[in-house]
Amino acid sequence: MLHLREPEQMREWSRSQRHSGSTIALVPTMGALHDGHLSLVSLAAEHADRVVVSLFVNPAQFGEGEDLASYPRDRERDVRLLSDLPVDVLFLPVESDLYPEDYSTWVEETSISRLWEGAARPEHFRGVTTIVTRLLLAVEPDLLILGQKDAQQVAVVRKMMRDLLIPAEVVTGPIVRESDGLALSSRNVYLSEDERGQAVCLSEALAEARRLVSGGEGDPAVVLQRMRERVGQEPDARLDYVAALDPLTFDPVDTLRGNILFCLAVHIGETRLIDNDIIDAEA
Repeated sequence: MLHLREPEQMREWSRSQRHSGSTIALVPTMGALHDGHLSLVSLAAEHADRVVVSLFVNPAQFGEGEDLASYPRDRERDVRLLSDLPVDVLFLPVESDLYPEDYSTWVEETSISRLWEGAARPEHFRGVTTIVTRLLLAVEPDLLILGQKDAQQVAVVRKMMRDLLIPAEVVTGPIVRESDGLALSSRNVYLSEDERGQAVCLSEALAEARRLVSGGEGDPAVVLQRMRERVGQEPDARLDYVAALDPLTFDPVDTLRGNILFCLAVHIGETRLIDNDIIDAEA
């Protein structure tokens, strides 16, 4: 596994691989890797000849008062985990390379990003789309591999790439969960033992939505209320939002028909978690 730091080195390597006929997949991460990330690496290897994993904690996607300083970092562990996987390059840019002192250019999607996570974290998606654009320009991949857990982020990035004529294809990997249903997240390490037990309310609320929809419930208000009630059973849970959305536009739906994205964000103590599920209302 080759370690590269400078964007110019990364681009030179990618172009040499493409010149030899190889396809390239990029898996962007902020480190603190877990099995969800590793599943994306395996997915990348299934779709491309060469796999690049980037590791960069992007300051631009953290708002004031968020957990940039405390975000979990363990470079040695991340490298050890990746060394057992089919990774050709670990791209390790530093902040001064991606955001030099005179940096003043931002990439912003203004439709899908305006609600839900965008409303809760106003500068988050601008930071995401900017860093993803810079990574795409450095790596020049054929494929960009993203995880479904960050469903709105996937939609925002996909829209940004389409609007800017960025030719890479987006491939989305499924959510990886613990045995009790909790979606894997780097932020799960913040949870106390008691909070960890309460955190399953997110996946259980989604499971309740799936049961109701499968049973023929067609009113999103009924389903969302039941999801709120499930979250409300936990003493340390504070609901940020719960929604039933069109998975392409992220607009709320009035009736449950076709594929519906149910998503929610919940504070468990001081830790904010997100989860989602796409449910076929006609299955």
